[in-house]
Amino acid sequence: MIVRPRPTLLHLFIVRRGSILIRIWPQILVVGLLSVLVVISHDLWPRYLPGFSSAPFALLGIALSVFMSFRNGACYDRWWEGRKQWGELIFLTRNLARQALILPEAHRERLIRLTIAFTHALVQHLRPQSDTRPLVRPFVTSEDMAFLEASPNRPNAALHILGTDLSQMHKSGQLNDIPFQLLDKTVSEMALVQAACERIRSTPVPFAYSLLLHRTAYLFCFLMPFAFADTLGWLTPLAVMLVAYTFFGLDALGDELEEPFGLEENDLPLSALATTIELNLREALGETNLPPLPQPVDYQLT
Repeated sequence: MIVRPRPTLLHLFIVRRGSILIRIWPQILVVGLLSVLVVISHDLWPRYLPGFSSAPFALLGIALSVFMSFRNGACYDRWWEGRKQWGELIFLTRNLARQALILPEAHRERLIRLTIAFTHALVQHLRPQSDTRPLVRPFVTSEDMAFLEASPNRPNAALHILGTDLSQMHKSGQLNDIPFQLLDKTVSEMALVQAACERIRSTPVPFAYSLLLHRTAYLFCFLMPFAFADTLGWLTPLAVMLVAYTFFGLDALGDELEEPFGLEENDLPLSALATTIELNLREALGETNLPPLPQPVDYQLT
């Protein structure tokens, strides 16, 4: 996720980090070259390339803008829902550490360390391309690590170990009914956060919806030069490239926001959030020699 101060007016036009322009400049360049060819052809061979009315394009542009705003709104809702779920997870883990104060020190430490392992395992579950096993291993026993690695759903396996430990303490009388219910409820709510994140990851915006928008945006931008070459002349390439920047940019940004748990520049900083949880819980264990909280590198927090 890009984390930077609001750019000044000068930097607004030259900033590159976090700009969607890096992804879409080939499409904009193609549209610009096409516009130049259309203008030249219209000037040299008007008989073969007559002027067209721009009215239908104005109406289509309005409809496309409304359609695109609906899709980008849906994609942003997915991004924001993912961020809210991780905010809820930060609250739940801190709450679990506080509730665990009632446990004997050995059981409390094991519970908190398993919670840290769950958090890092959840990052890899949502980002399969990231290997967080080195971050999980220091917080679990070798037996627990073997159990996690054997599971296709490691964060769920970590929650299973947590639930098993709590049940055993309750059955042995080390944990009374009310504290057990509080701790078990918190673990259940952590499982609910995981399920919500899995829902976001596994249920994209319907493909037909996105395909229709992609096709319409490309057709609109590629046909625009033919409609405005007669009225705008050599200003046509500039006007078309500005419109293409808007439509292609919103289209590409929607694609990034649709998958909020990825590694794109505008995706959520899951690793930083998991590290924040780890540091909070290690502090709850009484550790004092802790590294600082994650900071953006080159304005990006991952």
